[in-house]
Amino acid sequence: MAQVKVFNMKAEEVGSRELNDEIFAVEYNEPLIHEVVVAYNANQRQGNKSTLTRSEVRGHAAKPFRQKGTGRARQGSTKGPHFTGGGVVFAPKPRDFSKKVNKQAKRLALLSALSQKLAQNEVTVLDKFEVASAKTKDAQNFLNAFKFNGSVLVVSAQNGENELRATSNIPSMETVDVELLNVYEVVSSKNVVLTESAIKYLEEANA
Repeated sequence: MAQVKVFNMKAEEVGSRELNDEIFAVEYNEPLIHEVVVAYNANQRQGNKSTLTRSEVRGHAAKPFRQKGTGRARQGSTKGPHFTGGGVVFAPKPRDFSKKVNKQAKRLALLSALSQKLAQNEVTVLDKFEVASAKTKDAQNFLNAFKFNGSVLVVSAQNGENELRATSNIPSMETVDVELLNVYEVVSSKNVVLTESAIKYLEEANA
């Protein structure tokens, strides 16, 4: 088992902890992680874009002018795509972009991503993540103490209202409850901060 240091909010070492190999020493599986991330992004798409074809444009289908004698090109309707207000060629229609990924695949991809983060020394363990108030400066003081390079994802067993509000105005920082943690959030963040309660939840959920 990997032995890691445990810090407090001021970046002071307050102890150490062993990490379960079944969670933090899983073989890196890039194809699986890619599959799960693609499915996650696809499932975020609403797929409700829609425009009208020439058959759906409101109006009549009468000829705008007679076939011959005007010197103009023959036209059968003003609903054609070359007319202002006409229909759209190959108009986009609502569609379902969702992709299905098995639960076991999602779980394995998450553990693989966390293990890779640990191997790259991009995991920090906190005793707990708490701020005194809902002010942004409290969360900023936490970032300044650790001097993180890049984006930060804080994973806790349960984030309170103060923690969520304090971090909401910092673009490079995100907080998430461990039960809602997904692969995309892990791989898209440079640094992953895990509280001891979050680690305990992961160990119990994957026992």
